[in-house]
Amino acid sequence: MKEAAIVILNFNGRQVLPTFLPSVISHSEFEIWIIDNASTDDSVEFLKETFPDVRLITLKSNFGYAGGYNWGLEQIRGHYEFFILLNSDVEVTQRWDSSLINWFEKNPDYAALQPKILSWQDRTTFDYAGAGGGFLDGLGYPYCRGRIWNTLESDHGQYDDEVQVDWASGACLAIRASDFFDQGGFDAHFFAHMEEIDLCWRLRVSGRKIGYLGSVTVFHQGGATLDRSSPRKLYLNIRNSLSMIYKNVSGFNFFGIILAKSGFELAAALGYLVKGEKEFALAIFRGYRDFWNRIGLLEKTIKKPEMEISTSGPVRLIFWNSLILRKRLFSQL
Repeated sequence: MKEAAIVILNFNGRQVLPTFLPSVISHSEFEIWIIDNASTDDSVEFLKETFPDVRLITLKSNFGYAGGYNWGLEQIRGHYEFFILLNSDVEVTQRWDSSLINWFEKNPDYAALQPKILSWQDRTTFDYAGAGGGFLDGLGYPYCRGRIWNTLESDHGQYDDEVQVDWASGACLAIRASDFFDQGGFDAHFFAHMEEIDLCWRLRVSGRKIGYLGSVTVFHQGGATLDRSSPRKLYLNIRNSLSMIYKNVSGFNFFGIILAKSGFELAAALGYLVKGEKEFALAIFRGYRDFWNRIGLLEKTIKKPEMEISTSGPVRLIFWNSLILRKRLFSQL
């Protein structure tokens, strides 16, 4: 069994592959695989002609981030001890991959790990996706060191440390293959968005830990597949957040959280309507509708009935701290 594989999921990435894939090839020690999620552009032809040494898996349908990785990684199951899942729009740095994998050898109780993720557009600023390590508040809302909602911090080396976190970003996620398959991989019902948070939550319920390694840096463009400000992304985040909480929180606590979340998100939907952004309001309502319609498909993860949201983060309610108390930096929480 080989030590690790770098695995990139591609869907219509012809525009970003020439920009980002060369850094992965030149700065990486391990084998590189690309899973193509039934792209309709000329991604596959471009890869075969321009990067013939990159190993390629082609899927017959677009299964989204979750299903695409599940199907693709199944094809190389048993060949690698670790996977490093990397977005197609990420620029890496020297020894990034070996540093992540070497860290696992010193920390056998950790299942997954992410590096420091900075913005590719502004390399002094943290990226939205993962930033300096992710946490959950008491209502299941994710936030990061270096990113609270849409407020991004500048990087001054304040998160160049190693810490235990609640979740690691799917933009650059190193994970033990055994842990990935033990949990059944990503939940394919999520399709895209928040599936890595759900997986990390399930790993933590099973007794495993999630880590952040700030001595390794990558740069993420973001929005290559789905723009961050799109109604589609909002819909997926709402639907999948509800699904994740349902799976991982006991019944009594689940309904209390849903009641609180629905109040916040109803207010957000009304705000969108007031601003004339009807499509965003509808995205919230559709997220709730489709969650309840598909609840029977979701497999409960909780191990005991009193299970609550387990978080190592500093706050119980990120909404209250950021929107009411106006604390926009992680150091203020």
